[in-house]
Amino acid sequence: MSNINLLAQVRATVTVDIDSMEHEAAKTLASQSGKFRDMTSNQAIVHGQVVEQWERLSPQVLEYVEKNSLDIGKEGDVLKVINLLTVLLASQVLPNLTGRVHAQTSPSVADDTEGTIEHAKALVRLFELYGIQRDRVTIKIPATPASMVACQRLEALNPPIRTLATCLFSVPQAVSAWQAGCLYVAPYFNELGVHFDTEPVMWKQYADTVKEHPMASIIYSIVQTFKRLRGDSPVPKTLVMPASIVTTDEVVALTRLGPDHLTISAGVLQKMVEPSSGVQAAALQPVIFENLGAVEDDVLRADYLANGGKNLQEAIGGDSETARKISDALRIFGQKETETKKFLRAKLLGAS
Repeated sequence: MSNINLLAQVRATVTVDIDSMEHEAAKTLASQSGKFRDMTSNQAIVHGQVVEQWERLSPQVLEYVEKNSLDIGKEGDVLKVINLLTVLLASQVLPNLTGRVHAQTSPSVADDTEGTIEHAKALVRLFELYGIQRDRVTIKIPATPASMVACQRLEALNPPIRTLATCLFSVPQAVSAWQAGCLYVAPYFNELGVHFDTEPVMWKQYADTVKEHPMASIIYSIVQTFKRLRGDSPVPKTLVMPASIVTTDEVVALTRLGPDHLTISAGVLQKMVEPSSGVQAAALQPVIFENLGAVEDDVLRADYLANGGKNLQEAIGGDSETARKISDALRIFGQKETETKKFLRAKLLGAS
């Protein structure tokens, strides 16, 4: 093993994104190892950084509220302020990227096609107002039936609003995102709840992560399915970007599955740039699962977007684990969005 660090090793085969809105951490990491491609975010990340950076952000928030005559007591207006904060936080990280900033639509509209489209458009308009053009923006959208139909319509715009399918735990969800024309799918390696002490689900360590982790085989199948769907095309239609990564061991395991991207938290990235973090080259060799990756033809033939996503709804309904994980993720993101609303109202109205 050479003195090369793990981040450099992983970057040799996989594009690395930063799953954080901590602009100082992003700046430090980029200065140490080079810029990242994209920055991903969600309601939990936004909430944490709004609380952490409130003193820095509050003058712009107050100006925006006054200029637009917003009433923070109203749901629509407080969501506009959250949109603003999402844009401001992302804009701070953008100088450390070569690609896109990602912002996630509200979980409250996850089952509402029109609501998802409206929120995505509102986010893009605000990014553009603050000087970030849509070709530097991706909208993260939960992979529910209604929201995948929304992705299809957003991708069909001229110019398109590029999308990422999140809260994704299954091959049918991934195929629906491919059919919608999403730029990315972000299958969660770990359930969202492992990142929060208040949740009952616990993170689990495996002796052989790539062989034993329950999501490893699913992500492998998604990667292989997309290769099959792509056929002879030299350019992938939809890129695979696993998310919800807890340890460097998981980074190594995911690299072996052959995704296009990995989005990694600032904390894990900091461990990956340590001089002693490198691994033996053999530890990063691609893995081949016998009898995996050959998805049934009916999964590939199904039109998951027709009739409002009826086939996707049936696929999710027939997979209790996927249905539970989606529900839990949307619930947690909804709670974090609510916490941000309460924080803003306490700061701007003086009441919780």
